[in-house]
Amino acid sequence: MTNDALWSLMPDGTRVRGQVDEAILDAAKAEGVTAVICNRPDNEDPGQPTAEMVKQWAEARGMAFIFAPVSGGNFTNDAVDSMKVALAENQGSLLAYCRTGNRSSNLWKLVQ
Repeated sequence: MTNDALWSLMPDGTRVRGQVDEAILDAAKAEGVTAVICNRPDNEDPGQPTAEMVKQWAEARGMAFIFAPVSGGNFTNDAVDSMKVALAENQGSLLAYCRTGNRSSNLWKLVQ
């Protein structure tokens, strides 16, 4: 699988995708990702890794982790502000994820 199939690349270099796992984080780290932002609330689907679990995976790889969940179409000011800060602090080296990548993409667009 090529990295193009792993995520969508936004114009500023931010990577956006659905649920991550350790292999995805390894690939992201290899491409210079320095931070992961989770836009997926815990317990959205049975069996999904919790934000705390993904945080541990990210931090074990030397990446920062930000939890800014978005439920449905409710893009809170906190989530928008968290994305804005994450983008500013990790220009071109941020991986944002949710269940499918749509909320993360839309959140990225709201910040622009």
